[in-house]
Amino acid sequence: MKLPRRQFLHLAAGAAALPVMSRIASGQSYPTKPVNIIVPFGPGSGTDTITRVIAQPLGVALKQTIVIENKPGANGAIAATQVARSAPDGHTLLMSTNSPHSAAPSLNKSIAYDPLKDFVPVTRVGSYTFMVLVSPSVPVTSISELIAYAKANPGKLSYASGNTSGIVAGETLKHSTGIDILHIPYKSVPPAINDVLGGRVSMIMSDLTPGLPHVRAGTLRALAVTRLARSALAPDVPSLHEAGVTNFDMDSWAGLFAPADTPREIIARLNAELRKIIDSPEVKARLAAVGFEGFSSTPAELDEFVRVQLVKWTQMIKDAAIEPE
Repeated sequence: MKLPRRQFLHLAAGAAALPVMSRIASGQSYPTKPVNIIVPFGPGSGTDTITRVIAQPLGVALKQTIVIENKPGANGAIAATQVARSAPDGHTLLMSTNSPHSAAPSLNKSIAYDPLKDFVPVTRVGSYTFMVLVSPSVPVTSISELIAYAKANPGKLSYASGNTSGIVAGETLKHSTGIDILHIPYKSVPPAINDVLGGRVSMIMSDLTPGLPHVRAGTLRALAVTRLARSALAPDVPSLHEAGVTNFDMDSWAGLFAPADTPREIIARLNAELRKIIDSPEVKARLAAVGFEGFSSTPAELDEFVRVQLVKWTQMIKDAAIEPE
């Protein structure tokens, strides 16, 4: 039966609106179950700590439980692969860092995800500052003394790493100063720090979050931060550049991502809620107290940033002559 033109146009318009209405409904009803945030490092790591600071107010804003799942290993690639393969419905997110998104593509012989194509950015979370920490058993109090001691005792010192920033910082320091220090890798920073505290490893390149409490307690000695200028979160610690290792500039970052093809309405909802949380004075203060500089971004800003960082870290790894494993 042929429909009158007016009735036909009305039905056609209704059909065309269905996908739009469906997307709007999905954004309004989201989330319909607990939201999992996958963390690429173990409990007590800097990334784990900042995720827990943000998770509590995010759960209140979304009126849902936020579940934090730690998946350390393979320079963050295990966690990233899990999220890349998850349903794109906003219920599984990755608290990523430069490890899975910037460094793993060059440090690992292969990864099972594409850091650009397999994720959609939600928001930047902020920046880490790394510092060179030594065991009190190492007889040095400055970077110049460390370099001199390492050159006088080649192969005697060792450094622990619990993430890609620790690896790249350590190898860059070795390469730029010509010192011989054995690298001992760990899946996460807390167990690495424990072995430095126990004297089994000489030093570590650690972010401030797990490292500062030990500096304040006097159980580890901070020699420098891995950047051009001092950090406002540790103003008494000189920068490597200031200490004589010129142009050493390595900051690390954190950002939230969802699987590719997650609806734009869900990304927009997450971004709006997270920006209010991360940029609030209360959360900024909590993050600063644990040694992390918190700030947010638009998804587009994070996307552009990630592309730049991927190029930067690829070059840093190449310059440090680090072979993929």
